[in-house]
Amino acid sequence: QVQLVESGGGLVQAGGSMRLSCAASGRTFSSYAMGWFRQAPGKEREFVAGINWSGNIIRYSNSVKGRFTISRDNAKSTQYLQMNSLKPEDTAVYYCAAGINVDSVVAGGIDYWGKGTLVTVSS
Repeated sequence: QVQLVESGGGLVQAGGSMRLSCAASGRTFSSYAMGWFRQAPGKEREFVAGINWSGNIIRYSNSVKGRFTISRDNAKSTQYLQMNSLKPEDTAVYYCAAGINVDSVVAGGIDYWGKGTLVTVSS
């Protein structure tokens, strides 16, 4: 069992930056690929970014590529999402996720979910 807890959400103006963190506890963090998903009001949850156990394979959705950066620190059992050049359409609840490998995470094959943190980008 893995518990995932997100932090770092809040309100930011368009063009600004924000960093989300996801702290993991339970089974070995480094055993899992990690990812971030988001769900905007009235929309389905969508993949944002994924990273493999060692951090050398990274995937992004087209909508965030070049603006968001995913990273992880296995020693701290924590993953991060650095979000730059934020847009109002980035407003959503952001979820931390863990899966067996990065391709599985990208496809939505998630073993564990966090409860989410709200990011609101004002125009």
